[in-house]
Amino acid sequence: MEEKEMELLTQEEKVEPKTEEKKPPKKQRPPRTMSFYIKKYLIICLGAMIAAIGLEVFLIPNNVIDGGVVGLSIMASYITDMQLGVFLVLLNLPFMYLGYKQIGKSFTIATFIAICLLSVWSGLFVPIPPLTNDPFLAAIFGGIIDGVGVGLIIRAGGSLDGTEIVAIIMDRKSVFSVGEVVMFINLFILSSAGLLFGWDKAMYSLVAYFVISKMIDVVIKGLDESYAVMIVTNEHEEITSALNDRLGRGVTLLHGAGGYTGESKEVLYCVVTRLEVDKLKEIVLDKDESAFVTINAVHDIVGGRFKKKSIH
Repeated sequence: MEEKEMELLTQEEKVEPKTEEKKPPKKQRPPRTMSFYIKKYLIICLGAMIAAIGLEVFLIPNNVIDGGVVGLSIMASYITDMQLGVFLVLLNLPFMYLGYKQIGKSFTIATFIAICLLSVWSGLFVPIPPLTNDPFLAAIFGGIIDGVGVGLIIRAGGSLDGTEIVAIIMDRKSVFSVGEVVMFINLFILSSAGLLFGWDKAMYSLVAYFVISKMIDVVIKGLDESYAVMIVTNEHEEITSALNDRLGRGVTLLHGAGGYTGESKEVLYCVVTRLEVDKLKEIVLDKDESAFVTINAVHDIVGGRFKKKSIH
């Protein structure tokens, strides 16, 4: 028995201990530099100033309002005769708390600073007389200026409207999209403006809201829209060469296969400007009439070399 026990002990000693597999370290995001934050908050400050000009010099003197919390603040300021900035901060506080819990700290800080700056700028611009007393002109030009300011703030990672935070949260927990929730809230706010200022001013407010939303899209996406194109073709070499030569665009080759036939396919990926889309389709169909092409709008492009080239 003792001999067997000794054999078992020696065998156990020979067994090498299992080593835990080391997982590769996660890639950490490079730390933000001071210049990044300076640029970010300078853009937010500029955006808040521009938005305040649109509100105080055009919209508010003509009883034309924006949607969201800004619209509610304008109506509350009109009823109580208190400064707009007070309601901008107070009414947005609960939404910022929700944003901190559900979206993140960075977004909440940027939003809080943007709202405080808008409150300060709006107070400074109150003594400036309105540039027009025509509510339609005020809705158009005020909407353009306000939309540019809000768009800059959104591009910098902030927001001026707490209703968007509610819309994002409801989008996660309901069947409604962010756009549908925002539209429903703003229809309620603009209807309230009709009861307070009159239905003609409510319709002008709807025009201003439409212009603001379009200008926000322009600032975020840019005037010169770009499109991502995916081309499924058997003539990938000829199409790649033609796109390089005639459009001056780089092409990325992706290897794929048909889901039904299993036949190997080559997928070309390319980004072009709005003016180049028709020429691209002409080039592709000239080389392969059976090619399958999908075209999707691109909101932003980072990195790479994406410059306009001559089309021929």
